[in-house]
Amino acid sequence: MSASMTQETRGMWLGAIGVAIFSLTLPFTRMAVAELNPVLVALGRAVVAGVGSAVLLWWIGAPRPTARQWKTLSIIALGVVVGFPVFSSIAMRYVPASHGAIVLGILPLATALFGALRFGERPSAGFWVAAVIGSALVVAFALSQGQGALHPADFALFAAVIAAAMGYAEGGRLSQTMGGLQVISWALILSMPILLPLTMWLGWHYGVAASPRAWAGFAYVSVFSMFIGFFFWYKGLALGGIARVGQVQLLQPFLTLVGAALIVGETLELRNILFAVAVIAVVAFGRRMGIKR
Repeated sequence: MSASMTQETRGMWLGAIGVAIFSLTLPFTRMAVAELNPVLVALGRAVVAGVGSAVLLWWIGAPRPTARQWKTLSIIALGVVVGFPVFSSIAMRYVPASHGAIVLGILPLATALFGALRFGERPSAGFWVAAVIGSALVVAFALSQGQGALHPADFALFAAVIAAAMGYAEGGRLSQTMGGLQVISWALILSMPILLPLTMWLGWHYGVAASPRAWAGFAYVSVFSMFIGFFFWYKGLALGGIARVGQVQLLQPFLTLVGAALIVGETLELRNILFAVAVIAVVAFGRRMGIKR
């Protein structure tokens, strides 16, 4: 096995760990927003993760980003620190986590698109066929659950997809020179001057009285979804390429379905499992297609 193939395989495994962590985001978010304001949950999780980031960067003695890196970090912060959490938290107030999981299934295609437009990755025609088929499968699943129509919350989820894809692509690229740990940490630090006062105001205005269950959901999305998961995810994107490792996200909706069933008691149907098998087959096909980097 060549060194490039070994590096790509390692990237796929790291990406898979990140996806497994991210797959529980929607169920735990739904637990939190059932009792807490969704925007408070979205911004508050970034504040908690930002505190951890400050300690971590100080501990490892991380150098300050350059002016060019700060520009990229601002895009990452807009996408994954603010955009995705806010839009997905709002959606989880109105639709089940299982519904959101399927709509977010188009994220791999969006991530590959951003990678191709921004950084010159050129997936082959076969790769695009696999990505489109996989995304079409999960969108068809969402439509079948909604009797052929999209819920208004789906538009918030689509916005979440765009925000996440932008942040994933930019972060994966920057991780090649900065490292995934520092990328998400500096993006969180960059956001703190704005998010901290907003979070304090939201907590004062809407209140923070909630059950231990809601706070457990908030703790997960703060520590794992907003912080630890990105260590694996960005490193995987840096090693294996944005388009290819991004395909691993096709498995996320179905991991989320299982998580939603176990954590918030949503129904896991046979139809869900059949769609999961179909999408896994598409991922396996896309994994074999060529990508020029």
